[in-house]
Amino acid sequence: MRYVPSYKEELGAQQAETRRHFDAVAEGLRGQMRLLAEGVATLDEKLNRFREEVAGELQEMKTMIRISYAELDRRIQELESNYAALNERVERLEARIA
Repeated sequence: MRYVPSYKEELGAQQAETRRHFDAVAEGLRGQMRLLAEGVATLDEKLNRFREEVAGELQEMKTMIRISYAELDRRIQELESNYAALNERVERLEARIA
């Protein structure tokens, strides 16, 4: 006579198979999560390097602007001084002519 598994035995076998499948899927997900975490860490490092690079470039630009501003300010003061001197000369010349 052939052995026919009972309902409980069949259910237990299906539960064991489902558990093995779940464990395999869970392990795959763990691996994917590890890869994702590594990717996030790598992106975080790249972002930090980018921030440092941009901060350095910004500081360099601020320095260049400060230097340019100082040079332009000096030139404007010189022009204003020359303008005042020329204005005085014109006034003296006009006073002589009049």
